Parts: sequence; structure tokens; C-alpha cells
Amino acid sequence: MSQAARGHLAMLAFSALIAGFFALGSMAAPHVAPTVLNAVRFVAAAVILGIVAHFVAGIPRSAFAAPWRYLLLGGSMGLYFVLMFEGLKTAAPVSAAAVFTLTPVMSGAFGFVLLRQVMTARMALALADGAAGALWVIFDADWDAMTAFELGRGETIYLWGCAAHALYTPMVRWLNRGERPVVFSFGVLLASAVLVIAAGWNDLRATDWGALPAIVWITIAYTAVAATAATFVLLQFASLRLPSSKVMAYTYLTPTWVILWQAALGHGLPQGLVMIGVVLTVLALLMLLKNEDRA
Repeated sequence: MSQAARGHLAMLAFSALIAGFFALGSMAAPHVAPTVLNAVRFVAAAVILGIVAHFVAGIPRSAFAAPWRYLLLGGSMGLYFVLMFEGLKTAAPVSAAAVFTLTPVMSGAFGFVLLRQVMTARMALALADGAAGALWVIFDADWDAMTAFELGRGETIYLWGCAAHALYTPMVRWLNRGERPVVFSFGVLLASAVLVIAAGWNDLRATDWGALPAIVWITIAYTAVAATAATFVLLQFASLRLPSSKVMAYTYLTPTWVILWQAALGHGLPQGLVMIGVVLTVLALLMLLKNEDRA
């Protein structure tokens, strides 16, 4: 299997795992501050990944040369997850997942600025198709609302988070100095944990931990292991093997995965017209993958 194919498989798993946070996060959001949940999950994920990195790859001292790299990347991902969780307080899970699919467009722009990665015409068309599908879902298949482009509060907050996520992908390749994905991911997670704890220190002290409902602990456990430790490694792995826009193209599968998560959790399916937007996002992914030999 080629390195590019391995990168694609990594992102397929990434999209399935990250979708679970939209479904679970929307259920936990009303019960805990975004910085609190993310501080706990980042600490737990850093511990897990640190142990794995130590026994599987070893953590050489050279990996922590220029620690400012990890602070930049950790700040980017920390901001993304905090704003994501804040947005999920009011945004529907499928709608938020559709906002997430706007990241490939932003990632492609950042990829050009940082790495001079140039889009082909097919890639640009695919990104435009995916963005149109995402907007159709975000505005609940309402043409008037879509043309007015008035995002809800939750979607607007999360859109800023997605911009931070889009910047993260090309920065991985720009800042990585040959560190193995699991070691590099550990450094980023550790930095994320420190930054989020510092930002949310007052919320952490004020939290009544014993009063938190079970869904908060379930969400923390899932996000620490599946939606943080695992996806950090998968994203690092794929970012070193694929162009930034192709890595983020897999976000187009997120609404589909979220719909499946929502159905599995008993929340039903979106209306038929909304599904048109979901189909467009999947079509965008297929167009990008077909362009493998040119990007």
C-alpha cells in the first residue's frame, strides 16, 4: 500500500471518529464549560499518548527542540475544540458538522500561503461543490436563509474554530522536523492541555465535579481516547503524506457520519431536502480523490 493510500485510510478513520464528538458533545454542552471539558480531555489524551509514544516510539530529547512549534499547534487545536464545544451549545450536530466541511476551502488557502500548495481546477470545483452542500445543510435547506447568509450564533462561533483547525493542517508539515507522528502529536497535545488549563483555570476551580451528569464523563472519555489521542495521530500521519486540501477533504464525510451517529442515538434523521447537501459533500470528496494524480 502506498504512503498516499495510508494517508487516505487514516483520514477515513479520522472522519468517523471525530463525528462522534458532534453527537455526544451537543448532549454534554449544556452541563459544563467548554474549557473544563477540553482541559480534562487534553490532559487525559496527553497522558495516554505519552505512554504510547514512550513504549512504541520512544520520546527523544530532540523532539522538544523549538518548543514554540508545539505551542503554535497546540493553541490552534485548543482554540478549535473550545469553540466547537461552545458552538454546540446552540448549533444542531448535523449543522455544526456541515460548518466543519468548510475547513477544506480555508485549509487550501492556508496551504498555499505556508507551503505554496496550488489547487488544480478540479480541486477548486470540488471544494466549491462541498461548500455549497455544507451551506445547504447549515441553513436547513432554506434557500432564503442561505442567500441571506445569516449564521446562527453557534455556527458562527464554530466557524472561527474551524479556521483555527484549517490553519493547523498545513502548519503540521511546515513545523514538523522529522518527528514521528505519535511523538509530535504528544507534544501538541501537551501544549494544548497547558494552554487550555491556563485559559480555563477559573472555570476549572468553580466546577462541581460531583454534580456533573454521566453524559459529560462519557463525552470526556470518548473525546480523550477516540476524538483526541487517536485523531491527533491520524491527522499528523495523513498531513505528512497528503496535501492539506486533500487531508481536510475528508471532513466532507463528517455530516454523513454524524447523521449515522444521531440515528444510532435515537435522534432521528434530517429532512429529505437537507440530505441533498449531504450528498453534495460526499460528491466533493469523490472528486478530490479522483484527482489523486494531479495534486
